[in-house]
Amino acid sequence: MSINSMVASLPLSGKDLETLLDDVLAGHRLTTGEATALLKVRGRDVWRVAAAADEKREEVVGDVVTYVRNQNINVTNVCINSCGFCGFSRKPGDPDTYHYSAGVVREKAAQARARGVTEICTVSGLHPDFDAGSYIGIISCLREGAPGVHIHASNPMEVAYGARKSGISTREMLSLMKDAGLGSLCGTAAEILVDEVRAVICPGKISSAEWERIIREAHSLGIPSTATIMYGHCESVEDQVQHLAILRQIQDDTGGFTEFVPLSYIHYRTPLYQRGLSRAGATGREDLLMIAVGRLFLDNIPHIQVSWVKLGLKMAQVGLMAGGDDLGGTMFEESISKGAGASGTDYLDPAEMKRIAEDCGRALRRRSTLYTLLPGE
Repeated sequence: MSINSMVASLPLSGKDLETLLDDVLAGHRLTTGEATALLKVRGRDVWRVAAAADEKREEVVGDVVTYVRNQNINVTNVCINSCGFCGFSRKPGDPDTYHYSAGVVREKAAQARARGVTEICTVSGLHPDFDAGSYIGIISCLREGAPGVHIHASNPMEVAYGARKSGISTREMLSLMKDAGLGSLCGTAAEILVDEVRAVICPGKISSAEWERIIREAHSLGIPSTATIMYGHCESVEDQVQHLAILRQIQDDTGGFTEFVPLSYIHYRTPLYQRGLSRAGATGREDLLMIAVGRLFLDNIPHIQVSWVKLGLKMAQVGLMAGGDDLGGTMFEESISKGAGASGTDYLDPAEMKRIAEDCGRALRRRSTLYTLLPGE
C-alpha cells in the first residue's frame, strides 16, 4: 500500500470527507485507501457518503429503478463442499436431499415461462455425480422447457468442478455451456476474494485467482456475468476493498460485468456462525456503506443491485437512496438464503417494488437480464 493510500485509510475528518466526496463527484477515481476510509465512517458521515453515492447514481443511470422478472430453479441441494456460510447444502444420505430429474427441470422451466419470466437462474450444489455433461444438460433442459427465456446459470465454482470431473479446460466448459444456451454466468462463489478468508469460510472452493481467471474467460467468450461480494462474516474492511479492487480491474479489462450485487451474509443457520467463527452478519450501517461505496468505487459498473432477499424490503429501499438502482428479481422459489435462515424470500410482487420505488420519488421499470428496458410491469 502506498503512503497516500495509508493516509487516506485513516479516519476522515468532516472537512476531508466533504473534499473527497466532492472530488469523486468531479471525476476522481477512489484509491483503495480512500475506499477503506469511506467504509469505516460513522454517524452523520454515513449519510454524507450515501448522498454522494445517490448523486453519482443519478448521474450514471438516472432515476429509474429496475427489476427483472425471474425464477430460481435449484436442481439439487446435494453438495460435496461444506462452506461455513451455507445452510442450503446437504450430504448424500441426509433425509431432506433432493435432485430434480431432467423432466422436472423442463416442467419447472415451462412453469416459469408461463409466469412471464424473462430469466431463469440456476445454481445448485456440487453433486458428487455431476460432470460437465450434467451442467450442460441442465442448461439444455431449461432451454427446451422455456425457449426464448434468458438462462443465467452456474458460477466459476461449478465451471471448475464440471471441467475437472470431465477432464476438460474451464474455457472449453464455458464454450460448451454457451453453445447449450447459457446467456450469462452468475458471479457468485466469489464470497471474499482473499484466500486467507476463503480458507476459513469456504476451504473447498476455488482460489481467488481461479475465480478471476474463469470470469475473465467467460467475458472473453462473450458471456457476461454479475459481480458479487458476500460480506459481514469474518472479513475485514481491508479485505472487502481488496475484493472490490479485483472486480474493478476485471471490469477495466473486460467490461463484462452487468451489475454489482452486494450480498449481506445471512448467519442464523450457518455452521460458521454456530461454531463462533463469524459475527452475526453486517449491521445496517455496513449494508448502507457497501452499497454506497460500491457505487463510488466501482465507477465502471453502471448498475448496483440492492438485494431485498438479503436486506429485507425496508433496508433495500434505503439502499436505493444510497447509490442502488436495481431491486433484483421477483425470484419465485428462492432456496439459498432461506436455507441460511432468511424469511420472506420466495417472491416479491412488482406492485410492491413499484410502491417502494415511487416512495423514493422514482419510477419502476422492468428490464432484461442484460439491462434492456422492457415494456409493462
